[in-house]
Amino acid sequence: MQLTRVLAGKFRRYANFGVLDYLKHPSITLANIRDLFKVAAGFLQAKFLMLTWRPDVVFVKGGFVGLPVGLAAGKRPLVIHDSDTVPGLTNRILSRKATKIATGMPLQNYHYDTKRSVYTGIPVDGSLKPVSTKQQAEAKAKFSFDPKRKLVVITGGGLGARRLDDAVTEQREQLLKFTQVALLAGKDQATNFDHTQQSTDFKIYDFLTDDFKDMIAAADVVVSRAGATAIAEFAALAKPVILVPNAMLPGSHQVKNANALAAADAVKVVVDSDLVGKPELLTTAIKEVLTDSNLSKQLATNIHQFAKPNAAKDLAKMILNE
Repeated sequence: MQLTRVLAGKFRRYANFGVLDYLKHPSITLANIRDLFKVAAGFLQAKFLMLTWRPDVVFVKGGFVGLPVGLAAGKRPLVIHDSDTVPGLTNRILSRKATKIATGMPLQNYHYDTKRSVYTGIPVDGSLKPVSTKQQAEAKAKFSFDPKRKLVVITGGGLGARRLDDAVTEQREQLLKFTQVALLAGKDQATNFDHTQQSTDFKIYDFLTDDFKDMIAAADVVVSRAGATAIAEFAALAKPVILVPNAMLPGSHQVKNANALAAADAVKVVVDSDLVGKPELLTTAIKEVLTDSNLSKQLATNIHQFAKPNAAKDLAKMILNE
């Protein structure tokens, strides 16, 4: 497979910024203007590749890197895929000309033309499946946790989530009264922790890659940001989940992801900003899920309804049929 780089530009937007805020930060405005030229250059590069490779169909996953290629597709069939319930700027632009639109969540969460849209879900590792009680105990033992005690796994993503991490460490003693804790603090945050806090029932990791699915399999409840791919993985494993979406991201796609699942009684949601000054809200939510077996089963069952084990296959068929 040949890999070729194409220039792309990013349009920097911030949820708490108005027009005047951008004028007060000329470095951001200038960077956006500069990146418009990158998009134009990338379009010309992609157009040349279209003429050289003559593809039968163009597929764009979303994100600013795909915009020049999608625009350069011309009259060729264009298939796009949206993971989040809030489409990014690239997909909003490309959806006007796309022949097929695949979505990561049910279609009612989008404003796309339903005649061109298909709910495929998000492709994830095919080995992600619900585990038995025995398999869960083995996963706990793999990370040296007590297989007989409840375990909460808390993750803010690869880079980490400061408010979430701070709430966990502030509530450490309260949490350990009723559960074990695995905190995946993130690569940017892990160095900020006092690792002397670690113990047999409270472990801090920067992040896990190959072992991530085993860690989630070990969990009795998962606390996480509301990224679409992470949600798809939790759904595949049928885990009770508490989402703490980041409302500061442009478009608040995490908030909408979380709300879509909460409306289906598939997750509990804790508002990120509420954790400042009230970290006990997280502890209360975790304890409620861990101690209420009916609630735990309900959340696991309902989120599993969002699992799409054939997502990769269905998406591939959609592309090949164009």
